[in-house]
Amino acid sequence: MAVQKEIWLASIVELLFASNSFMSKAFNADEYVVQGKTVHIPQAGAASGVSKNRSSLPATVSKRTDTDVTFVLDEYTTNPVHIPHADTVELSYDKRESVLRQDKLKLLDEVANAFITSWLPTAATSIIKTTGEAVTAHAPSATGLRKAFCKADVLAAMTKFNAANIPQEGRYLLLDAQMYSQLLKDLTQSESMAFLASADAQSGVVGKLYSFNVMLRSTVAAVTTAGALVTEAAATDCCAALAWHEQSVCRALGEVKMFDNEDDPTYYGDIYSFLVRAGGRIMRNDNAGVLSIIQDTAVAAEN
Repeated sequence: MAVQKEIWLASIVELLFASNSFMSKAFNADEYVVQGKTVHIPQAGAASGVSKNRSSLPATVSKRTDTDVTFVLDEYTTNPVHIPHADTVELSYDKRESVLRQDKLKLLDEVANAFITSWLPTAATSIIKTTGEAVTAHAPSATGLRKAFCKADVLAAMTKFNAANIPQEGRYLLLDAQMYSQLLKDLTQSESMAFLASADAQSGVVGKLYSFNVMLRSTVAAVTTAGALVTEAAATDCCAALAWHEQSVCRALGEVKMFDNEDDPTYYGDIYSFLVRAGGRIMRNDNAGVLSIIQDTAVAAEN
């Protein structure tokens, strides 16, 4: 039985930006994709201004200068997978469906990691350091102690967003599994009950605190102590959380394609692979509405 390409392609698109995925909480720039590869988003210039009780005429005429946000979509391709003919007729389960489903999930994971990289700000003005108690570092290659993620850090993020006039609705906070546990531990019983009661499983929100819809992922990002994304793992690495407003970051999906060669005479079976073009970025050059919350280094308490 032949694979129905349309069904698999629709499934990939639906999975990438599902409502319970953090990637869906962003400005959708799909309509601005040019030839499936490049995104151009028009950006309106500054307003002309308002004068109260104007006394001088003629008024000064100005021209609005518009710009655009531009970025190139990344191309993600799965390794071609070979499914021998015998596996399609002799096994008690559908190996082809199993293999393609696994590749689809792997594709999603790679795209999600890239989106975090694209959205995570590294400028010092867009970084908050954690302030909790000393805990063991949990970045993959990290050693030593780091300050835990706590409710005071969420409050600090809210304060920065408020000062920048970021709307209350549409704020999100993505935590890794360890940071999420640290936050729960820091909440009082009543705070914890209110936090968990505000969860919305259908949209992927595990709770709401200080105006942020909190979302959970096994890992988010590893950064240096200065907040730069890790390119080479080190013992000094720190984990980072991402706070953003849904209109402060954008995402776009370009071409989605499935390649297949069924009944290949040289492989005596079927060969499949997938291609997806997707990408995102921070909407504004000043990083307004986006913050990194990274672990601060800690020292052991003296006895």
